[in-house]
Amino acid sequence: MDREVRPMNRWDKDRMRKTISVALSARNNGNHPFGAILTDKNGIVLLSAENSVITDKDCSAHAELNLIRKACKAYTAVFLSNCTIFASTEPCPMCAGAIFWSNIRRVVYGVGEEKLYALIGTESEEILYLPCQDVFNRGNKSIEVIGPLLEDEALQVHKGFWK
Repeated sequence: MDREVRPMNRWDKDRMRKTISVALSARNNGNHPFGAILTDKNGIVLLSAENSVITDKDCSAHAELNLIRKACKAYTAVFLSNCTIFASTEPCPMCAGAIFWSNIRRVVYGVGEEKLYALIGTESEEILYLPCQDVFNRGNKSIEVIGPLLEDEALQVHKGFWK
């Protein structure tokens, strides 16, 4: 089945704002302020997930990974190949790997890693400099990446969180 290539569209900004609201919910629930949503090829929101690293006591409970776990249980790899994952920030290498293995072929993110790490503090041990596009480029499938998108809006949920 051929995958459709879909450049940024009129729904992307709206979906990103929904993703930012999921990130705010994660923060309000006592977790790191990250969120993710999955849409089908028509832009219909199918699933959402928050970061739950703190409340689940699980370092792998990033929003994207939580979303991919749900998505892979609900949909086939063929279906996911025409879906988009929206992430409030650029997916980390772990999440980028999971996106690759899930067969989702389109990623839209809000805050880029450089701005996020500048806010967290570039000396933090929690920083792994590896853009998601670099991870995807090492694989044999094409994954479209759009971002940063609405970066200033997406950064707002992080203000005052990282100390």
